[in-house]
Amino acid sequence: MLDAGRHPRIELLAYSDVIDVSGSVGDFRVKVRRRARYVDEERCTACGLCVEKCPKKVPDEFDMTLRERRAIYLYFAQGIPAVMTIDPDACIYFEKGKCRVCERVCEREAIDFEQSERDVELDVGAIVVATGLDLFDPSQLVEYGYGRIPNVITGLEYERLINATGPTQGHLLRPSDGKLAERVGYVQCVGSRDTRYCNYCSSICCMCSIKDAMLAREHDPKSMSYIFHTDFRNAGKWFQRYQIRGEEDYGIEYIRGRVAEITEDDEHNPVLWFEDTRTGAVSSLTVDLVVLATAAVPSRGTAEIARLLTLEVDEHGFIRGNGRSGEETSVEGIFACGFCRGPADIPESVCQASAAAALAARIVVCRK
Repeated sequence: MLDAGRHPRIELLAYSDVIDVSGSVGDFRVKVRRRARYVDEERCTACGLCVEKCPKKVPDEFDMTLRERRAIYLYFAQGIPAVMTIDPDACIYFEKGKCRVCERVCEREAIDFEQSERDVELDVGAIVVATGLDLFDPSQLVEYGYGRIPNVITGLEYERLINATGPTQGHLLRPSDGKLAERVGYVQCVGSRDTRYCNYCSSICCMCSIKDAMLAREHDPKSMSYIFHTDFRNAGKWFQRYQIRGEEDYGIEYIRGRVAEITEDDEHNPVLWFEDTRTGAVSSLTVDLVVLATAAVPSRGTAEIARLLTLEVDEHGFIRGNGRSGEETSVEGIFACGFCRGPADIPESVCQASAAAALAARIVVCRK
């Protein structure tokens, strides 16, 4: 990311939205709306002094609202460009017309409350769409108790808890009481492979849960992990070996059975009720924490981008390829890669991105 941010021939238009696209292959005109940060990107050095002094706290979206951030903030520590942003919906000055403490303490005089949105027009030869993914909201599955049972969380919330820069400094602490979670249950296919919601396999969930269970054991040698699955779909190179390693070296217990319901006991310990499909027995398992492996779905911006670019999408909202290659779309000169095309893990996304870049480069070179 640093290399991209510093490259003389790469311009990053972060905190921006594409609002209009016209033209055709080799000659597209793209209008981009630059949102107001109320911070001068050229002056800000992300020193953090303004954040330290800001009196207003709000839930932190990057940390899945598991902790709070300030009204002026850096989206995440390694973000590029490294520049602060003021949230006008949380800022005391925008709410009440007073405060401006960030302006007073900024030694670079980077705060600019008069900044406004501005439009930028670009003349480009090719376009690559890489809008990524969002996660299915598991609160729709009331039987799992997400949002009602405090110690039932999503995989992404788990990722923030287990991360050293996260809200608990990498300690797997239960949301209900802050105690260390030693027995963790992972529930696969939450929303995925479900005709009511996402009737496709999200492809990344099995490996993510195995990795997460390994991380739990690395953080706490006494940790015990249980992964409930319909079947594993670890189709990548050496993925099966990784699954076996999780069982043999990390003590992960794989339980083939779909969880029917999650309840909780008097101490807020989640209780998973399931049928073991190998034996046919209905059983329950009490754990400290449950992690839901939720379905991955097209990001919120994908439908709007597809509309602006007049791209075809499939029945799930993913951008459809034109049949010649997955990276080529229904519009010549526009390419797609990664999860906006459909479920893909990191290596596959990297390969698709390289292919899309090569196809786009061919058009740009011919244009010159």
